[in-house]
Amino acid sequence: MAEQLITIARIYLRESERLLPKVIQFLHDEEKVSGVTVLRGIAGFSADGKIHTASLVDLSMDLPLVVEFFDEPDRVKTVLARLMEHIPVTHVVTWSAEMVTRI
Repeated sequence: MAEQLITIARIYLRESERLLPKVIQFLHDEEKVSGVTVLRGIAGFSADGKIHTASLVDLSMDLPLVVEFFDEPDRVKTVLARLMEHIPVTHVVTWSAEMVTRI
């Protein structure tokens, strides 16, 4: 097994911001990151305190979105700095982790 220190980046968006296509395109075309995962929340709230939920009766079009990727720590810092220069994302969280892969 091989171990490598990485940084995980998580970008928080809302569907109503309409930033997801721009973020994905930037990470794919401009920065060529290895991979991105997008998670769509079924419920959440942010600083405004408004609760956004998805139900069978009332499907909200303003649900939380999480865009996540990882890479070497310096690479993640560079990518996020460039991303935030081009796209008005407001909530980004990063943390260190260890990636374990089979050789």
